[in-house]
Amino acid sequence: MSATEFYDIVNIGQHCVERFIDSTNTPEIKALDIELAGCSNLSAPYQVGRVNPPNHTLFYSLNGMGKIRTPKGGLTVTPGQLAILPARQSFEVSIESERWDIIWVNLADTAQWHYLYEIDAPLLERLPLEGLHHAMELLYLSKSSEHRHALIPLIKDYLSSVAKPKDQPLPSRLIALFEHVEKQLQLNWNVKLLSERAHYSAPHLHRLCLSHFNRSPMQQVIYLRMARAKNLLLNTQWPIAYIANYVGYSNVFTFSKRFKKSEGVPPSHYREQHTQQG
Repeated sequence: MSATEFYDIVNIGQHCVERFIDSTNTPEIKALDIELAGCSNLSAPYQVGRVNPPNHTLFYSLNGMGKIRTPKGGLTVTPGQLAILPARQSFEVSIESERWDIIWVNLADTAQWHYLYEIDAPLLERLPLEGLHHAMELLYLSKSSEHRHALIPLIKDYLSSVAKPKDQPLPSRLIALFEHVEKQLQLNWNVKLLSERAHYSAPHLHRLCLSHFNRSPMQQVIYLRMARAKNLLLNTQWPIAYIANYVGYSNVFTFSKRFKKSEGVPPSHYREQHTQQG
């Protein structure tokens, strides 16, 4: 096999012990977009390869050592290190010591984990994830749905804290783009116009918006339009058709439908409710 070739491989020896966590025995993991996870005690032989996997994969080494090969090169994973393999990147994992104890998680390629594409370092050092390990073991062992539900926020906190940079600043071009959009909500914005305005490619703009706003570029435009519409409904007596035009909807029916989808009630009811509360 050449250094650039990858294959779908599963070669797991008879002395390997793996405790799988999936949506069949643990449906609660769906809330975190976890497709599959596990706690594994490995011995040679152990070799797993994936070609363009559709999900993100995290490997955390508890004891022993393993090796991960990707198109960008090789990684040696030692205790306390977390390997982050983004979706659609081929890889191969193998054991490098007599024993290798790990926890691993397959995360769906969805909005809440999209920032994994942005992480520069594929290997994070000195991470105290024993608590995540214990939570996963309890998740596997627990027969009580109530107890499993209680573990989900803890697991989410661990996964988010180790992978997502804290206080990640917004890129200046992204700030400038949506400041401009806010000043001209009446324009017929689309992804092409947004990308050209920010001087980003459309895929890169999409990744940035998901990472920072948890919304696509056009969803962010809609979010800003609805925020402005709510402000105008509460602080002016403007007709709803006028507000619709002001925030970029030439058709008042389309605006009302979008507003109800966002806020749960039509704009007229929203205005009435908040006027009565006031």
